[in-house]
Amino acid sequence: MNNWKKLLTIFGAVAIIAIVSQSFGLADLKSQSDNNSSKEVASSQVQSESNSDGIAKFFSYTGFKNMTSGHLVMIFVGLFFIFLAIKYDYEPLLLIPIGFGVLIGNIPFLEDAGLQLGIYEKGSVLNYLYKGVTLGIYPPLIFLGIGAMTDFSSLISNPKLMLLGAAAQIGIFITFLGSLLLGFLPPEAGAIGIIGGADGPTAIFLSSKLANGINIYDGQVVKNLIGPIAIAAYSYMALVPVIQPPIMRLLTNNKERVIRMKPPRVVPRFEKILFPIIGFLLTAFISPSAIPLLGMLFFGNLLKESGVTKRLAETARTSMIDIVTILLGVTVGASTQATVFLNTSSLMIFGLGAGSFIVATAGGVLFAKVMNLFLKEGNKINPLVGAAGVSAVPDSARVVQTEGLKYDPNNHLLMHAMAPNVSGVIGSAVAAGILLSFLL
Repeated sequence: MNNWKKLLTIFGAVAIIAIVSQSFGLADLKSQSDNNSSKEVASSQVQSESNSDGIAKFFSYTGFKNMTSGHLVMIFVGLFFIFLAIKYDYEPLLLIPIGFGVLIGNIPFLEDAGLQLGIYEKGSVLNYLYKGVTLGIYPPLIFLGIGAMTDFSSLISNPKLMLLGAAAQIGIFITFLGSLLLGFLPPEAGAIGIIGGADGPTAIFLSSKLANGINIYDGQVVKNLIGPIAIAAYSYMALVPVIQPPIMRLLTNNKERVIRMKPPRVVPRFEKILFPIIGFLLTAFISPSAIPLLGMLFFGNLLKESGVTKRLAETARTSMIDIVTILLGVTVGASTQATVFLNTSSLMIFGLGAGSFIVATAGGVLFAKVMNLFLKEGNKINPLVGAAGVSAVPDSARVVQTEGLKYDPNNHLLMHAMAPNVSGVIGSAVAAGILLSFLL
């Protein structure tokens, strides 16, 4: 009963306050009615103008107002990447982050309005994440993860296959010359050429050093080509199963495609431990500029093979590389902002990149055929294996395996193809270091 009395008292107090407030309000309104009547027309006009200005300002900030045909084109490209990844399983771990990053980077907004939204606007979240690309931080971390998940046994057991990885790097230098002929500055041409190695992290690392829009070469500021080069490199990596098979079939005959290679020998643990140490010392002395990449690659492999750092190796090849891949993919995709990305240089880079990848694949296949001229029967190399000389690990090796099984269902080439495949990773990093030392 007491609770009900308290509740009625509260409601009564609220009602009294409301009535009194309204009474005073009515009195005030009555006393001010004469003054306000003369201002109503002017006030309504000002309010109307204010409302229309507010709506116009709001609309000026929307994506509909700032949209261009370029934004629509890039949004379509992003959706296409996502479609390829989901429908055809083309490098989904790369194409889905990159594709969605393209969508993020191409939502139109009012630029230079201090909103700090775009990836090229200082102070924006995307700009901070993108520093991992522009400063070359993400690629060495990717290489650490690659090293921790790579088994170099096939290369150690048959070292001559390393030559195929080296031969495939011809695509880098041929494209470098082609880029010069098209009018690119030497540093820009060097960054474009590395696409031929089919190694996305290496392409990003080199372009962040040579074609970053900051460096000056012969009195001219180099273009910022990081976005187009990265997108081209990762696109062709994803399209390995589409691009390589026709070239492999064109350059080989049926007899060559069914060549059976000796199974690789069993590599003892001692050799596996020595390989990353000796490999790093040798390659780093040849190309010191590539130490960030080579050092992390061989360090990751030592974590794996030592047997005493299993937790570190597991982290490097799983959680860490996954996190870095997400950040790298999204920021690289977002860097394709239509107002910056869509230009003649980007189109030429995609064309040169395709040519570079084709030349690299052909170089590996043809060099395998040349090697066979000097090898005895029984020691010959299946030329299809040469296509794995590009750095797309392990996709190129899988393509070789698939193509080989088409002509001989019992001829398994995967382990043999892994040797030039992993040597291609080392070769592209060394080539990047050489270009860097000459062109920086």
